[in-house]
Amino acid sequence: MGILSGNPKDEPMHYGEIFSIWETSMMAKGTISCYEAYMYHAGDKELKKILEDLLDQARLEMKECDELLTDNGITPAPALAERPPAKLEEIPMGARFTDPEIAAKIAAENALGLASCSKVMGMSIREDIGALFAKYHTTKAALGLRILRMNKEKGWLIPPPLQAKRPE
Repeated sequence: MGILSGNPKDEPMHYGEIFSIWETSMMAKGTISCYEAYMYHAGDKELKKILEDLLDQARLEMKECDELLTDNGITPAPALAERPPAKLEEIPMGARFTDPEIAAKIAAENALGLASCSKVMGMSIREDIGALFAKYHTTKAALGLRILRMNKEKGWLIPPPLQAKRPE
C-alpha cells in the first residue's frame, strides 16, 4: 500500500486531521471552562451529574488530542485558566443560568459534537484517528440520549413545531 501502510500511528497526519484534532482539543478546553461555570449555576442533581460526565468526557478528549498532537510535533492550544468556585446562592438572579437553559445548551452542543466527530471520522485516513473519534461519537450519542430523556422528564424540552395533522 505504500506510505500509508503498517502501524497507523507511524503514518503522517494530513492537514485536515491535524486541524480537526487541534480544534477538538480547543473545544474541549472551552467546554471545561463553560461547564465548570454551569456546575455553579445548576441546581438540579440529575443535571449536575450529566454535567460532571460531560466534563469528564471533555477532559479525556483534551488529554488524548493534546497527546496525539504532541506526539506528532504539533503544539496544542493552551488551556484556559481555572474558574474560581462560586455558590449558587451567591449568583444574582439576573446573572444566573437556569437549569432549563443549561440543559438546552448542553443538548445543542452535544449534537454539534456528534456532527463534528462524524466529519473527522469520514475525512480521516489514519485508522487510529477515525477510531478515536468513533469512540467520542459513541460516548456523545449515549450522553445525548441521557440529556434528551432528562429534558423530557423534567418538562424542559422545547420541541420544534410538531406536525399536528399529516397529509393523507
